[in-house]
Amino acid sequence: MMLRDGLVVSRLLKGREGEKTKFEMYYDFREPVALIPSHRMLAIRRGEEEKVLTFSIEIDEEQSLSYLNGQMIRDSRSVFAPYLEKSIKDSYSRLLNPSIQTEVRLALKRRADEEAIQVFDENLKNLLLAPPAGPITVIGIDPGMRTGCKVAVISETGKPLENTTIYPTEPRNDVAGATKTLMTLIQKYKISGIAIGNETGSRETEGFVRNMLREQKVEGVFCAVVNEAGASVYLASDIAREEFPDMDLTVRGAISIARRLQDPLAELVKIDPKSIGVWQYQHDVDQKRLKGGLDATVESCVNRVGVDLNTASFALLRYVAGINESVARKVVKYREEHGAFPSRQSLLNVSGFGGKTFQQAAGFLRIKKGENPLDATAVHPESYPVVEKMASSLGLKIAELIENVKVIQSLDMNRFVDEKAGVYTLSDIREELLKPGRDPREKFAVATFRKDVKEITDLQEGMVLEGTVTNVTNFGAFVDIGVQQDGLVHISELSNKFIKDPKEAVRVREVVKVKVLSVDVTMRRISLSRKALLSPAGTETKKGERKETQKAAGPPEPVRSTHCAQDKI
Repeated sequence: MMLRDGLVVSRLLKGREGEKTKFEMYYDFREPVALIPSHRMLAIRRGEEEKVLTFSIEIDEEQSLSYLNGQMIRDSRSVFAPYLEKSIKDSYSRLLNPSIQTEVRLALKRRADEEAIQVFDENLKNLLLAPPAGPITVIGIDPGMRTGCKVAVISETGKPLENTTIYPTEPRNDVAGATKTLMTLIQKYKISGIAIGNETGSRETEGFVRNMLREQKVEGVFCAVVNEAGASVYLASDIAREEFPDMDLTVRGAISIARRLQDPLAELVKIDPKSIGVWQYQHDVDQKRLKGGLDATVESCVNRVGVDLNTASFALLRYVAGINESVARKVVKYREEHGAFPSRQSLLNVSGFGGKTFQQAAGFLRIKKGENPLDATAVHPESYPVVEKMASSLGLKIAELIENVKVIQSLDMNRFVDEKAGVYTLSDIREELLKPGRDPREKFAVATFRKDVKEITDLQEGMVLEGTVTNVTNFGAFVDIGVQQDGLVHISELSNKFIKDPKEAVRVREVVKVKVLSVDVTMRRISLSRKALLSPAGTETKKGERKETQKAAGPPEPVRSTHCAQDKI
């Protein structure tokens, strides 16, 4: 009855009357146990832990007692009936109700954990599979005001080449010196992109860089703001100290920012997934279940994309199927001692890399320009003989078969079916030969922030801004619009059609246009909307501000919609 008909009731804790907190909407709140979503349940529980709220599960006492009396009292006319009624009421009040409340609270916690972990898994997957800028030479800038901006140049493979410090912002305002330094680096290393961290001083630094590129008429170099979520955890970690033992924390930060632009997946796997910051309640749910789910998500993403065996760090290699951290370290050590791996088969020379590990891992590891062209594809070594038969039947070399669309499409795959390769395996091989080593991630895109909006105080109702989705929850999506405080697009403002789940409308790292609905500077809350900027079909309209997103043929916007709302915490 409590699970079906009970109410979650939260109230402000006595003694805190008149206080304004982020839990204000829960000061006098009630919602059915059967319907309350995970984010509201977790918010109430956090409010209770922070000594702001108190909550209980309420149920109709008369209905409960009537049911219990009907079960226990056989003869209502008996002289003992009144005594039984008193006993039942006493046991209900003192024992049964508190006990069942505890059970229901635990059931709600488990349900909220499960739903929340699913949301976190989805957000993490979208973040890890965010479009990479690719193997380009990048300048990474870790913004700073008083201490300056740390600058690091990294090569196409992520190797640090040079680092320095510039002071283009307050208090020094050394724009000329910073311009000279960056222009020297751009010309010296043929830079393709500049990545700027999104923490304090980000907008001022971005404004300087964009003005510099425009005034110096620099062609072929783009500027992008990169989310630094979880960076502080990485910089102080054993992995960071091991990678850059002699470098200052801030220089490590600039390198990490640059690498996040090149390949978000390769850099983010170095951080504890729950510290990446794609959700609000990661510390409130069952930590063991959370870790298991997130580790599985990371492994799935890494294996889906594939790993370059000759450039990957041990932190990335450890998520490849069949490879643990110990084996990953041995692979990297062997590579450092003997040079690049010439083939997948040479992995068997690594101590601890046995046949079973090879069987599990080989298909997810790539070797570019290796001895065998198939080593750069997702075709497993066990299937190499099949591909050799295909090429031989056409009188071609394997290299001549790969990406030869006309020839591959003319092949009758049924001819190559045997005990080791069935129809489905051959179909996968065919697709891989058509697009070898294809990256499942979408094309790279960068949001452009408005130049006149740098702080939350610069925002005005009705402004149309471009931003990047940083987090998707059950109640909406958070968007970075360049003011060091993400704005919330509530589920009711995400789309012009009804949706049950915000993930139907947006995903983490998507570039979107939003309209400012309201701004609370004191509580640092920004309310945004997308509905006014969407056509009936759910795509962004041409009206409003000119679209300035730097992108390479990005995907069309997904369908959006409307929803009934009540929570905006």
